[in-house]
Amino acid sequence: MYIIVGGGGDIGYYLTRSFLSQGHEVLFLEKEIRRFQSLRDELGQAVVRGDACEARTMDEVGANRADVVIAVTV
Repeated sequence: MYIIVGGGGDIGYYLTRSFLSQGHEVLFLEKEIRRFQSLRDELGQAVVRGDACEARTMDEVGANRADVVIAVTV
């Protein structure tokens, strides 16, 4: 299953870790550079810098093929 998680807070982080451990294809979007870098160091290529509230970003990350999109932004 392809899952997009928008928002790099604690909830998004734990959801992404859980989905990855279950073998899902996950893309985790975070717009704040420092948080993005921290998440990328731990979760690798699953983390992409971008704003999940932007339609263009969602198009670029393949939202049209996602099975699930989860928004946990503030």
